[in-house]
Amino acid sequence: MIAVVAGAEAAEATSAIDVGWVEMLAAVSLIALAVAISLWRRLGLERSLIEASVRAGVQLLAVGLLFTFIFDAGGARLLAWAWVVIMVLIAMVVVYRRAPSIPGLWPAVLVAVGGSNAVALGLVFGLGVFEHEPVTVVVISGITIGNVLPAAVLAAQQLVRHFAEEQGQVEALLALGFNARDATRFIGPRAARTALVGQIERTRVVGLIALPGAMTGLLLAGVDPIDAVLVQIIVMYLILGAAAVAVTAIVWVGSRQAFTPDMRLADWTRDPERLAAD
Repeated sequence: MIAVVAGAEAAEATSAIDVGWVEMLAAVSLIALAVAISLWRRLGLERSLIEASVRAGVQLLAVGLLFTFIFDAGGARLLAWAWVVIMVLIAMVVVYRRAPSIPGLWPAVLVAVGGSNAVALGLVFGLGVFEHEPVTVVVISGITIGNVLPAAVLAAQQLVRHFAEEQGQVEALLALGFNARDATRFIGPRAARTALVGQIERTRVVGLIALPGAMTGLLLAGVDPIDAVLVQIIVMYLILGAAAVAVTAIVWVGSRQAFTPDMRLADWTRDPERLAAD
């Protein structure tokens, strides 16, 4: 059992953080440079860069205010769990908006994302990795759901795209007597591999190129480096497992929904343009 508690010594070791508008503007300078390059080379990225930056800043400031409210509230633990439920629901809506054509997708996303996050929280608190505090509930859920969501969205989109591109091959296999599972055995694995490649690559290079946020935060808080690394390993494995479970569930449900009762391809498999553009 690994117990990590930032005590008085850790608090004393933590350097004071002083961030003002000067530091914020300095951080924005690199984005401004990227926007300038985009305008110069006519890459068309400037709108997306500015929109993403502004949106992220507003959302994080709102989260900071919400954290302050939760910490000062009497029912902090209840509010933290309510926040987790809201995060799961938002993830479900985002996945559905990105691939609205797949019928019956939202229950699978709800169960996969909510269930995998519940398992992650159960392991983290059950094994005593962290104390059951409101901030920990929200942070661990945010890390898990935030990493699962891109993989889930990509899995849904790739499934629709592969069915649209390979419908002729699927129909030919059906005409030859193959069942639905065999006729689509090359679509599901492709969609799943594409959806998980980003998370798998990040896991492969962790520690070599990327220093994960959980470990970095613990180190800055004064936690022993080995304890920080062990906690990060646990969190990293939970994230990879949760993403894989969510992707598998979406691919499985989508593949089952791709056929009508009389073994014809459903209409949504023929219309890739129904993928949400936003």
